[in-house]
Amino acid sequence: QVQLVESGGGLVQPGGSLRLSCAASGSIFSIYNMGWYRQAPGKQRELVAAIASGGSTNYADSVKGRFTISRDNAKNTVYLQMNSLKPEDTAVYYCNAHGVPIATKTLENYWGQGTQVTVSL
Repeated sequence: QVQLVESGGGLVQPGGSLRLSCAASGSIFSIYNMGWYRQAPGKQRELVAAIASGGSTNYADSVKGRFTISRDNAKNTVYLQMNSLKPEDTAVYYCNAHGVPIATKTLENYWGQGTQVTVSL
């Protein structure tokens, strides 16, 4: 099957930067849209940014101009560069990917295990 492994979370001061990475591994036929969601305590999970296999992107209004999503299709990896971080960016960040595993040849929706991002003094 397909697994998404995230890295790069942590504690950072307001105004600081972090870079999240998410690599898809396993018996993959193809990966299509990839993205990042986040969930703060007591809130619903929300889309942060997404990127299609061709490179088109979309962002939540709250992160436009501060976050940049990118991907390396050869490595089945998606990145989220987060700059000018604010306390309200504190959340668990989840990687998401739509892919086709070799075993089923059907489009599946995958989630990473989540990585904590905390923005605080």
